[in-house]
Amino acid sequence: MASAVPTVKIAIIGAGFAGMGMAIRLRQEGERDFVMLERSEAIGGTWRANTYPGCAVDVESHLYSFSFAPNPDWTQLYSPQQEIWDYQLRLADEHALGEHVRFRHEVLGADWDEDAGLWHVRTSGGPIDARFLISGMGPLTNPVAPDIPGLGTFAGTCFHSGSWNHDHDLTGERVAVIGTGSSAAQFVPQIAPQAERLLVFQRTPGWVLPRMNRHITALERALYRRFPAVQRAVREKQMLRHELLGILLRSPRSTRVIERVCRAHLERQVRDPALRERLTPTFRAGCKRLIISDDWYPALARPDVDLVTDAITEVRPEGVVTADGTLHEVDTLILGTGYEIMPVADPLRGRGGVAISERWAAHREAYLGTTVSGYPNYFMLVGPNTATGHTSILLYAEAQIDYVLQCIAHVERNGARAIEVREEPQHAFSEDIREQLQGTIWIVGGCNSWYLNERGGTSVLWPGTTWAFTSALRQLDPSDYELDWAPAPARRPDPVAA
Repeated sequence: MASAVPTVKIAIIGAGFAGMGMAIRLRQEGERDFVMLERSEAIGGTWRANTYPGCAVDVESHLYSFSFAPNPDWTQLYSPQQEIWDYQLRLADEHALGEHVRFRHEVLGADWDEDAGLWHVRTSGGPIDARFLISGMGPLTNPVAPDIPGLGTFAGTCFHSGSWNHDHDLTGERVAVIGTGSSAAQFVPQIAPQAERLLVFQRTPGWVLPRMNRHITALERALYRRFPAVQRAVREKQMLRHELLGILLRSPRSTRVIERVCRAHLERQVRDPALRERLTPTFRAGCKRLIISDDWYPALARPDVDLVTDAITEVRPEGVVTADGTLHEVDTLILGTGYEIMPVADPLRGRGGVAISERWAAHREAYLGTTVSGYPNYFMLVGPNTATGHTSILLYAEAQIDYVLQCIAHVERNGARAIEVREEPQHAFSEDIREQLQGTIWIVGGCNSWYLNERGGTSVLWPGTTWAFTSALRQLDPSDYELDWAPAPARRPDPVAA
């Protein structure tokens, strides 16, 4: 006889920052009937997976942490990966998330059962049924290798920065790095002193703002512990500064202010006019995500580092070939080529068996970046049009978490079984986003970025301020949703297998 499928009230996909925040807030509201489905063997998401040298946050640590769980003990203004992961592990311990997380439970698919009012979730660790399904899938955990002919024939050591090979010693080697985005800007300065020769292959340069990182003094940390309001004030000040940056970056006219700062930073750090010219973007600042760094330019200016701007045509067993016919012989090839475009569509089928990937084939859209018509009792954290190129994504995730709590409470308060956003408000919201994006730097800035989709728009970015986003999600409008009052399914008492 087949064993019964365990049933829970809420299933959360992912145990990174978004999933953890949802789980913590559920516990704070007294909810215990939920599980976190995590495909790896540890909590942390992006900050567990990315361990490349120099990995650190590019938003100040006070801002890149939950407002409801401040950390007075950050040691740097921009904390390194290990410190951020330690913060996550501490939160998991303080809030007993271990009671809920199911490791090695990668979600393979989920189907909405209209008769039962349940999501039937298939995972690598076995099936689970849930009334509510909340996606906390991280957007930066699936590394993408470049589509270069012959890449698989390389005879040396090759790995992606998102899956760093810490067992491989780069000392004295000829190393090539493909990619010059934010990840490369962090790890290249760290590995340049180790390599005998370092080649950095650049397709397009990026705009770089000074980072101005510093250590947070023991006195400051003691002050934050003794007077939490002081740390909150520092966080608010940082938020205001990032909002100003975001406002400047939206308009092609105002972004010139940012470009002047970036050009001055480049001129200070790179004396060679020929190198400086190759590092100067031809598109507008903000069109691609800004790089925040103080040591990227100095690393590229080292005598043992070469910036290669000729296009790569192929990879051979002995190295990289560029369009000018040169074979660059190297021992190790590191791919700093980014991640799967956000947001990732969960492998699920909603009402009528329609896959969300099929629904989003032409354009991804979700109401307030959180709910999708045709997918009852399903919520997304950091969904379409919730990304930001200027501030902490956790500010957006927190607003969504509280909104999801309102949705679930609305269902239970009305004795309903399911909640689903109506098609009309979702479409109106999507059209409003599209109109707001017209004329912004992301659309007319002259670059080809991962922000854009095939239609020339973007389902990634939020076009307004963080305040506008949090205001839009502050209070649930019941008229935007339909409730299903069918009898709720009987609660199965079976425990979820670990």
